[in-house]
Amino acid sequence: MKTNLPILYSFRRCPYAIRARLAIKVSKTEVELREVALAEIPGEMLSVSPKGTVPVLVLTDGTVIDESRDIMIWALKQNDPQNWLSKDKVIQEKTDQLINMNDNEFKQHLDHYKYADRFPEHPIEVYRQQGENFLLLLENRLSQHKYLTSNEVSLADMATLPFVRQFAYVNKEWFDQTRYLKLQAWLERLLATPLFNDVMKKYSQWHYGNSILLF
Repeated sequence: MKTNLPILYSFRRCPYAIRARLAIKVSKTEVELREVALAEIPGEMLSVSPKGTVPVLVLTDGTVIDESRDIMIWALKQNDPQNWLSKDKVIQEKTDQLINMNDNEFKQHLDHYKYADRFPEHPIEVYRQQGENFLLLLENRLSQHKYLTSNEVSLADMATLPFVRQFAYVNKEWFDQTRYLKLQAWLERLLATPLFNDVMKKYSQWHYGNSILLF
């Protein structure tokens, strides 16, 4: 299939790819989706982004955006119907702080917790407890307003959502009985939205010529 649309290389379960798809979907930006297998990265993707990680967005002018946060911002600058990009400088600062913490400390703790057998230096409970510092921060934010930076859903919510989801589902029974009641409600509410369910649809692995049009 040949199109004149941006090309999005993605992997359904990757939290970075999920948040990129969320922003693209909400912005109503049409792209050509190429679902890849991380164990079998296609040469076409490596030729534009040698680091071999998803998501990768190739614009029609050849520009390559291969950081999920940058893809989100690019999509929302095309169209931001739900005002995820706040113009309030205080909220912008809070958003940047939360996403930075998510992408650095929390992601590291998440990986150690999810793949604890690969990190035998500590019991799984230690890695979980380290990740809980971020959960507690989110719980405190949600005690102040309905979403992470205000009473409206924003970039901060959607950029962290896939990672909190992944942490919770390492041991959902444990997560459901924790003290993070507002975070549980926030997660359940966002996962139940048509937006999230739309971007989590399953597609066949991409092979040359079988792209699909998305959004």
